[in-house]
Amino acid sequence: GRAARGAGARRGARCVAGAQVFVVNTPGGGHAVLGFHLAKQLAAGGHGVTVMVAGEEGSDKMKKEPFSRFDELRDLGVETVWGSPGDCAASASGAYDVVVDNNGKDLDTCQPVIDWAMAQGAKQFLYVSSAGIYKPSVTPPHVEGDAVKAGASHVGVEKYLASAAVAESVFRPQYITGDGNNKDCEEWFFDRIARGRPVPIPGDGMAITNVAQVEDMAKMMSLAVGNDAAHGGLFNCVGDRGVTLDGLVQLCAEAAGADDVRIVHYDPEEVGVEGKKAFPFRYTYHFFSEPRAAVAKLGMTYERSLGDALKERWAAYQASGRAEKDLSAKFELDDKILAAKGVPVAVNA
Repeated sequence: GRAARGAGARRGARCVAGAQVFVVNTPGGGHAVLGFHLAKQLAAGGHGVTVMVAGEEGSDKMKKEPFSRFDELRDLGVETVWGSPGDCAASASGAYDVVVDNNGKDLDTCQPVIDWAMAQGAKQFLYVSSAGIYKPSVTPPHVEGDAVKAGASHVGVEKYLASAAVAESVFRPQYITGDGNNKDCEEWFFDRIARGRPVPIPGDGMAITNVAQVEDMAKMMSLAVGNDAAHGGLFNCVGDRGVTLDGLVQLCAEAAGADDVRIVHYDPEEVGVEGKKAFPFRYTYHFFSEPRAAVAKLGMTYERSLGDALKERWAAYQASGRAEKDLSAKFELDDKILAAKGVPVAVNA
């Protein structure tokens, strides 16, 4: 909050390497992998890290990545615990300089974490919000400070943090690709490319989005830990370049070494499907953000292109055995779209 930022600036307060960091991590969805990589990078940077997963260790969700790989965290000295965001104290051991909420999407879930963090003496609070709260814009890309949807639940959390007695940093991600992810992103395209199927894309395929590499996202957040320049900051936690929807197909095809991938454009209303169910990305407008604040305030840099990252993801996709699985049930809407467009599909595809 503002008061905490002012006090920190006056005291020159700064958490040096060796800060104790408590990460509340979501038990599912696309953000789970972000907490995993953040914990890895912070531990490698000399910080003490505790990851508390919301829920129970015996849950079926824990059989999936990244949770099935938590030994990698423990080998780095990260403490992994399970518990309730409503009672972090029950899972905590000692006091923490920095608390990260990579779980809550509304104030009811996040306020107990924020209040506990302040009560036990945290100097800094990092919150993983969402770039989905930006209002569609006629002047893309979305940059920090652009108008947001007042009714979005994340906005209430951001406002509470802004007035709280702790130095906050808010991160707004979009789509995520990377090692350990358990929510489909590039896999949606790979599933079709691996089987020689046409790839149906709603609209004209020129809508621009942003797919970030989770390693970059974790790097951005780690740069904020103990950094006065991050206090009070809004950061689009995204890649440094946008990509068109057709471009995503092309990059995925290149990663897979496929040169004959057919893209089929369609209007969801015309073919009788619900766009959101048929395609996992927003496509009716340019939904992409730029990481301007992180580059300017945190010195964020990017090394690897999305295309190179997708080559690594294709290798992981093949190694997983998913390319050989029967996914015909996943293609029912595809088949309806393609039939309406008069595009044939091979019987075994």
